[in-house]
Amino acid sequence: MEGVVSGVPAIAVSLADYYEWDFRYAASFAARLARRVLREGLESDVLLNVNVPRGRRADIKGVKVTRLGRREYNDELIRRKDPFGREYFWIGGAPPSGAGGPGTDLHAVVAGYVSITPVQLDLTNHELIEHIASWGLRA
Repeated sequence: MEGVVSGVPAIAVSLADYYEWDFRYAASFAARLARRVLREGLESDVLLNVNVPRGRRADIKGVKVTRLGRREYNDELIRRKDPFGREYFWIGGAPPSGAGGPGTDLHAVVAGYVSITPVQLDLTNHELIEHIASWGLRA
């Protein structure tokens, strides 16, 4: 996202695994995608969010262009002490789950596909601007 904030189109690549990391295919795919983006061009306000399923190249079924699914994090806040007795907090928990219907990045990855989701950073709900402005709120 920092690239997009700075006016540079960006690619974020994640390996969809929490326990075994073999980045060979993900790295190869990222390099090929980056070359394609350089050839084709990409708007400066776009981030390509890429999720690569675990496994070898032979296990990957293909590539799908997707929308974002909804991740559900099961984090817990754990209070600990460092070796000097100072308190700190660890945020952790089980790997996230999620609602990933057809067409989402979550669904594609579970089905064995690389997902590419074009993301923009404007999170404004434009449909609500006029409605909330009509409330007549005062300072």
